[in-house]
Amino acid sequence: MAPRPGATIRFGRGGEPEVDLRVGEDDLRVSRRHGELTYRDHQWWLRNTGQQLLRLPRGQLMHTSTEPFPLATGYTPLFLKGSGPREHLVELYVTDHGDEGLVARHAAVTLPPRRWHLEEDERLVLVVLAQRYLLYEADPRPLSYREAAAELACLRPAEKWSKRRIEHKVEAVRHRLSKGGDDFPCPVVRDRESAGPSDHTLLHHLLRELVESTTLVPPDLELIEDEFPG
Repeated sequence: MAPRPGATIRFGRGGEPEVDLRVGEDDLRVSRRHGELTYRDHQWWLRNTGQQLLRLPRGQLMHTSTEPFPLATGYTPLFLKGSGPREHLVELYVTDHGDEGLVARHAAVTLPPRRWHLEEDERLVLVVLAQRYLLYEADPRPLSYREAAAELACLRPAEKWSKRRIEHKVEAVRHRLSKGGDDFPCPVVRDRESAGPSDHTLLHHLLRELVESTTLVPPDLELIEDEFPG
């Protein structure tokens, strides 16, 4: 769709002329007109017109009462919750001046995930904390520092891991990734001057990103499993 003032793209379960892009044609949880994009003020603006919420990247939600959201140049995935476990994906791509848009690259070399550097002792601590994440459990949560200290006391008694030492080690990783110019994709350090996420939530962010980026992988569990020959 060319970016001209007043241009509108409507999407949802309905057919023409009700919508321009059909989404979830057989799913009654998707509204006939679930959302629309309108071009004004030199930007495309997204609005929810359906009964279900729309979800944008980083978990941002949109209700029908939410103000229209301006789309940035480039790719934006948009999710519509459907019936049961179903989710419908609408791929939005906004081009810039001179941008040819998405181009197929069938034979190009695959880019590896962005992985983050960890020291040996940092990896050990984070693997202990992230065991449930590395087992790919549904809705995982980190072990507490107290639980991690108890486990490390059994695994590596000579190294004298304490709750405080683990906390300091994780804090050092969080601050390095946050301030090291590595563009870590989610907040892992609390802003003391504003009401931000709790430390437990920030630890969850850290472990989830380390696992999703394959910085930590299931074979890393051998660091703690090999200590028990049985």
